[in-house]
Amino acid sequence: MSHGAPVNVHPVYGLMAEFDTPTDVLLAAKKVYAEGYRRIDAYSPQPVHGLAEAIGFEKNRVAFVCLVGGLLGLLTAYALQVWINLVAYPLNIGGRPLYSWPSFVIVCFELTILFGGLSAAIGMFAMNGLPLPYHPVFNVPQFAAASRDRFFICIESVDPKFEMAATRSFLESLSPESIAEVPY
Repeated sequence: MSHGAPVNVHPVYGLMAEFDTPTDVLLAAKKVYAEGYRRIDAYSPQPVHGLAEAIGFEKNRVAFVCLVGGLLGLLTAYALQVWINLVAYPLNIGGRPLYSWPSFVIVCFELTILFGGLSAAIGMFAMNGLPLPYHPVFNVPQFAAASRDRFFICIESVDPKFEMAATRSFLESLSPESIAEVPY
């Protein structure tokens, strides 16, 4: 038994098709999804309305994480101020009541914003799988044009429906400018 590097079951990351226009990539994405592929991604130099939905991208939960973080900040600020003013260090200054919720509003607001913002940033990084300084699509020379004027669809080899010859044939039926294997 060899203890070398693990053997990769998939020799390539996937197949990538290049398109000229946003309309072409949008139509191709809809056909790829309709064909039953689910491990797909699309790349474009500008937002293409409907492209995310065409490849089956589901909304992430960053907004929910932000809401939970904000509520946690609100509760933390409120509980901390109640504990400080009633238990840890009660001060009777000028006959002011020890529990005065209007004076807690500013700190509660500040910690709500702080916790909400931090949880949104951390949640975004975690849910996007970041940091990711390298991706296999960077190995394809044509992909450099993805930030200028070309549109790409990549079908990953881990997709249950992926079979090299059949997937390549299907991508060719979409009339792309080119099709490239994406090496690891």
